[in-house]
Amino acid sequence: MLNVALFGITAKEWRQTHPDSKGNIRDEASLQHLIVLANLESINAELIRQGIPQSERLLRLNASAKQMMQSLVGDHRIDEFRTYGELPNKKSK
Repeated sequence: MLNVALFGITAKEWRQTHPDSKGNIRDEASLQHLIVLANLESINAELIRQGIPQSERLLRLNASAKQMMQSLVGDHRIDEFRTYGELPNKKSK
């Protein structure tokens, strides 16, 4: 359901349209998509705890995904996460 809320297709549908890919939809996702997926997992868990039906959860998750993606796309700070953990280039003496 989270894939549908964010990508608009199920994992199975993605595999059918990308038969040559060795990975899955999440392996091909951008950093922004992965951040949103992590957030959607938490939101979905809370909505389940509240007893919200799946159809309503999907609508809410989709709206949240759209809002989060709009906030993240173009945010230059995301680039900092891409390089997190990389060793700085050392200048030779």
